Amino acid sequence: MDNVDELLTRGVANIIPSKDQLKKLLENGKTLNIYLGIDPTATRIHLGHAVPLRKLQAFADLGHNVTFLIGDFTALIGDTSDKDTERPVFTPEEIEQNFQTYKKQAEKIIDFSKVKIQKNSTWLKKLTFEEIIKLCQHFSFGDFAGRELIKKRLTASKHVGLHEGMYPVMQGYDSYFMNTDIQIGGTDQTFNMQAGRILQKDLHNKESFILATEFLEGTDGRKMSKSWGNAIWLEDEPNVMFAKTMSIKDELIIQYYTLATNTSLSEIEEIKKKLDSDINPMDLKKELAHRVVTELYNQKQADEAQDYFEKTVQQKELPEEIMEISLVDAIGSGRLATDVIIAIKFAESRTEAKRLIEQGGVQIDNNKIASPNSLVYLEPGSIIKVGKRRIIRITTS
Repeated sequence: MDNVDELLTRGVANIIPSKDQLKKLLENGKTLNIYLGIDPTATRIHLGHAVPLRKLQAFADLGHNVTFLIGDFTALIGDTSDKDTERPVFTPEEIEQNFQTYKKQAEKIIDFSKVKIQKNSTWLKKLTFEEIIKLCQHFSFGDFAGRELIKKRLTASKHVGLHEGMYPVMQGYDSYFMNTDIQIGGTDQTFNMQAGRILQKDLHNKESFILATEFLEGTDGRKMSKSWGNAIWLEDEPNVMFAKTMSIKDELIIQYYTLATNTSLSEIEEIKKKLDSDINPMDLKKELAHRVVTELYNQKQADEAQDYFEKTVQQKELPEEIMEISLVDAIGSGRLATDVIIAIKFAESRTEAKRLIEQGGVQIDNNKIASPNSLVYLEPGSIIKVGKRRIIRITTS
């Protein structure tokens, strides 16, 4: 399989209007305009988010004109493609702060010496009301209202803001303004990306393409999501990242090799053969976890993470019986370390919790908490240790 075939196959759920047409365009040697847009409405990236990032980098490696578009203006509305409620409103300051955090993590996947960054406020905030009306004439509000989640909200008499209907128009204008040949995004973005194709066709008389990437399933087999606590975050410490990868179902091993690593397709075929033989899937999963950590950190830290996993999990250096406590409201969201220690009743006051942390006696998922003001992110199964004897596991039930 050549580079173009792999680019259009690996991790790709759909290509509009067709794979054959896009392949022909790519093989004619022309430098294409390609972009992936993100709205910085969150501060963390998980391995699922990294799937389209990897695809963007692959196009950059082939020498195309690639843009990582920051939706600092579209984020003022927020995309509700995969939401059953309106998004919260973010301030420009929050959006900028989120972007800086996001970019730092994206650098683990994206080589920004090959990929340029643009913000869509550069052109969207300059549009006049007359120009916006003319843009809207290219679309039907009925198409927007007919989208599954929007229709569901309307049927349930839930509020659907009129401004939400502007989101696809704005995203479509991004594609038009940058004269895009290819838009990259998850399948949940297909409707919005179609708006770009419409404006390119109507205003530039140009055929453009959509490349929709597959979703990576989370550690519990559902779509990876912050809300479900099943995500492997790019900023997870190596020990945590290794252990989370080890927790995936055996049937997800190939999917993770394909979507979450740069392992060659030929090597993945060999891994498939091993899975079909008598090999223990645990061994292949260890190799997978090691590769994930190596690519996002380095080999030394991956070696250390594997050694730690084998000692603490496989050799059961943790007690077999660990007290569990439910902290549903803390899953997936940052909380002060002192508040967590109080919530699990290992301290009765912030002063006591602060003292425990400053003495170096608090660990969460084997990472020592350095400051009482640290924000910690708990996941189902997180282990909290205070001293040598007090150990607790976080659950959602």
